[in-house]
Amino acid sequence: MKINTTRFGELQVNKEDIINFSEGLLGFEALAQFFIVDPGDSTLILWLQSVEDSNVAFPIIEPKIFKPDYVAKLLPGDMNSVELENISDAKIYSILTIPSDITTMSANLKAPIVINNNNKKARQIVLQDNKLSVKYEMYKELKSYIIAFSSSDSKRTTVSEPTAQKIDTTTPKATPAKETLKEA
Repeated sequence: MKINTTRFGELQVNKEDIINFSEGLLGFEALAQFFIVDPGDSTLILWLQSVEDSNVAFPIIEPKIFKPDYVAKLLPGDMNSVELENISDAKIYSILTIPSDITTMSANLKAPIVINNNNKKARQIVLQDNKLSVKYEMYKELKSYIIAFSSSDSKRTTVSEPTAQKIDTTTPKATPAKETLKEA
């Protein structure tokens, strides 16, 4: 199906990629269907785009990228709400707030998006852990992760046989997004 979006233009989306939020998102309860857009830049930020409203798209990211110790402790009722039997069958995302000064961007760790990978049912779940922040500033951690991920120039492998040529096995460097992660 073709879906028009304000941010990304017209996109072709497979029906099986539509994510269903029976309760909508907090503050956007009337919107039930979304899909994930990967803009293909090096920021690791994805977009949760509404099917019903072309103007609504939320920047999202997997919190484990910038906070490896992050755990979404779901209650049995939370698991049942998306028909989830095992947390390993879910994708967990945090909604980002990206102000004009991107160095103060933050992630909502308190109310992650939980998507059942098997049936595409999803819900934004407010976790009971009071130590989790709604506005966790994570720019520095994300930037460090991207720099570490994209700079592996020091790892080169050479074959020692006399007739062999030097083989470059480095990971290609990611192209920086349009000012998304400029120097702090």
